[in-house]
Amino acid sequence: MKKLIGIMAFLALIMPIHSMATVVNVDAKLNSTSGGSGASVSVLSGNSFSVSVDPLDLWSAGAIPRWSNANGIDGPDLLATGLPDTNGDDPGVSAGTVIGSDIFGNWTQGGLNAPFGSLVGSFDNGISFFSIGTNFAGIAASNTLNLYYFDQNNGDNIGSILANVSLVPEPETYAMLLAGLGLLGFMARRRKESAV
Repeated sequence: MKKLIGIMAFLALIMPIHSMATVVNVDAKLNSTSGGSGASVSVLSGNSFSVSVDPLDLWSAGAIPRWSNANGIDGPDLLATGLPDTNGDDPGVSAGTVIGSDIFGNWTQGGLNAPFGSLVGSFDNGISFFSIGTNFAGIAASNTLNLYYFDQNNGDNIGSILANVSLVPEPETYAMLLAGLGLLGFMARRRKESAV
């Protein structure tokens, strides 16, 4: 009986942790805020979640110099490494070539003003957006988070990024788990005492 309780406790502890992270492929063309649909991921309304993207994972709004990471086309010039990015996207130019430049300014859509090429999210199917970039943490406003490439024309967009979406369980979840494990222990001890 103790072995069974031990196995159940172990599974109860690792199963929720294992199922709380999802990797979502967000495509610059298919998941664009202009002409695409969001890459959907399930979250829990009212609960904490986070999104992270490797800063070396790139996508593009078209011809060079429109490459960027999930923070968008902003800041200092982005230089080619001569190799594909972490997700296999390749600008196809030699190392040192400027592939991203902030000369394009920002785009405004759905109540958000942010750099072109930013990773953005929406809880209302693309009516309003919020900036995510390479790192974000917040509270889910609904059970579905849609992720988008932020731009005004998806016609020549290329590449994709991998977004790691993690759900952060609320303290009540852990309290319920501990209460259940305590109840299992109490029942096992009671069974053992009645057998003697």
